[in-house]
Amino acid sequence: MQLLSSLKQVFGFDSFREGQEQTVRQLIAGQSSLAIFPTGSGKSLCYQLSALHLPHLTLVVSPLLALIKDQLSFLASKGIPAASIDSSLSADQHQQVIQDVKAGKIKILMVSVERFKNERFRQFISSVAISQLVVDEAHCISEWGHNFRPDYLKLPAYKNELNIPQVLLLTATATATAKVKRDMAAKFNIQPDHIVQTGFYRPNLNLSVVPVEQQNKNAELLNTINQQSGSGIVYVTLQHTAEIVAQFLQQQGVNAQAYHAGFADDKKQDIQQRFMNGNIPVMVATIAFGMGIDKSDIRFVVHYDLPKSIENYSQEIGRAGRDKQASNCITLANLDSLHTLENFVYGDTPTLNSIELLLENIKKESQFNQWEVQISGLSNETNIRQLPLKTLLVQLELMGLLTPKHVYFAEFKYKFLAEENAILAMFEGERKTFVQAIFGNTKFKKIWGEPDFLSLQQQYQCERSRVVTALDYLNEKQLIELQTKRMTEVYQVSLEQLNSADLAQQIFNYFTDKEQSEINRIAALIRFFELDRCLSRNLSLYFDDKNSPEHCQQCSVCLGRIAKLSYSSEAIWPDDDDISSACKGLTQHLQSAGISELPISIYCQFLVGLTVPMFTKHKVKKLQGFALCEALKYADVKRKVQALNVI
Repeated sequence: MQLLSSLKQVFGFDSFREGQEQTVRQLIAGQSSLAIFPTGSGKSLCYQLSALHLPHLTLVVSPLLALIKDQLSFLASKGIPAASIDSSLSADQHQQVIQDVKAGKIKILMVSVERFKNERFRQFISSVAISQLVVDEAHCISEWGHNFRPDYLKLPAYKNELNIPQVLLLTATATATAKVKRDMAAKFNIQPDHIVQTGFYRPNLNLSVVPVEQQNKNAELLNTINQQSGSGIVYVTLQHTAEIVAQFLQQQGVNAQAYHAGFADDKKQDIQQRFMNGNIPVMVATIAFGMGIDKSDIRFVVHYDLPKSIENYSQEIGRAGRDKQASNCITLANLDSLHTLENFVYGDTPTLNSIELLLENIKKESQFNQWEVQISGLSNETNIRQLPLKTLLVQLELMGLLTPKHVYFAEFKYKFLAEENAILAMFEGERKTFVQAIFGNTKFKKIWGEPDFLSLQQQYQCERSRVVTALDYLNEKQLIELQTKRMTEVYQVSLEQLNSADLAQQIFNYFTDKEQSEINRIAALIRFFELDRCLSRNLSLYFDDKNSPEHCQQCSVCLGRIAKLSYSSEAIWPDDDDISSACKGLTQHLQSAGISELPISIYCQFLVGLTVPMFTKHKVKKLQGFALCEALKYADVKRKVQALNVI
């Protein structure tokens, strides 16, 4: 009765939706839980309501600032004291949140997973009593999921370090295949009885696959939109495609707007708000649009380009019809963008040479079995993109070669907001001497000063953490203004294991297996679109829901329209001489920069127009021949380069 009373009084609901009550009662009973509900069916209420009935703070990890802001607005409207610590806060706002959390005034604190790397945050949060850790978009913790984020793998360790008694994992049914579900639960030791999963199947979504040649796609899109009512989203792969398609629709009298990650934040927020208000009925967007969009009356979702995977497709169509009214999900399909999807995958696979460079860096830079690293610099040095580099480091952790010790900022600087003598007068005895030592071991340049941690350690015999705590305290009391930069991760290194003869090859095999898995995921998407059996039924089965009807009677297959996808036209190869000339130009350019040995993947990435750190660092994009083969599949380009023997 108490739960129902809270549900009514605080949230205004007379009853729970399916799965919510079981999840909330498990949490109040101290049982870690995994909740898998369809998008828009009230996952967030599970932690919001349980937080009110638990004694201490609920700490929520969310992947996107926009999601955090939306949740905070909702919680504020319900009178629930909640806050976030994120990059959008001013120094004063940041300090106010910390003070409110310490004082027990906040019930729900929301952060990104990256916040745990912040030395100052971890020192602060370790002093706070926490009732539960909530992980939103928890599928990001699974390497088998489509949105795997390496930092999520560290959350079980953070939970243990902070002595958090229980966890709630939240994810949408459109992300949780059986394999991903088992993986999520295993990482947090969640019992099978405490996994709450409601059905995937949504009878109000009408799925259609429409084969269309590229030259006819704009006309088909216009025809499709003119047959719809209400607002909708048109998903495209590339940023410039979003702008081109939006411009075409505008010229045809459709009130459409482009949206992609390349826009400034204020522009994105303005566009998003106008869509939410109904002022822009049609959004032409990359996948940057959608997370945190809770507009219930989206009547249609059109895929202008192929989605990245079945999981992405399901998430994106899941934004339609949340009000349970009939909504159309149409894919304008051909195989023309298949090479684009596959080529993105190949850009994330580090070369064997790059992996060897990384391992050598660890050996060379380690002191007393400790290795310090700044990700951006290491990415440039090894020519490994930052996301796969983080994945690689996590793999070394899982293999026992690296053990994360702590994270610190390489640069601390502060300026006085009060007179130095006045600050010192506030302390007595050893504390005063300690603060005096910090000030005395700070190198000032005009207003700002940098504390010298090494000399403090030598002269005062104090731990770095004590200095950081003191600086944070002075900052909190507004006696100084503190700024931090250049986050550095510190690992304990097992040098003996690091010298294993086949280690680099092992890691390379892991990435090539992952690469093949992603390519297979794309192939599965094509097979799905070409099915001769009910699309809705097979989509439900993919996400482990066996309770959907055999025939939905409304998808394009059930209506007798089985799709067969093809290329609009045959890809045109550049002349062999032009390819050879481009490769030779790349070789000469990089040799002049002191890089002598280039693996075949570098030539392939260059020809298909992929961006890797080496290309940015050495301005390779300006070379003649960059992206010469961008309309072709990476695997085909690789065979061509091998046949031409240009290396």
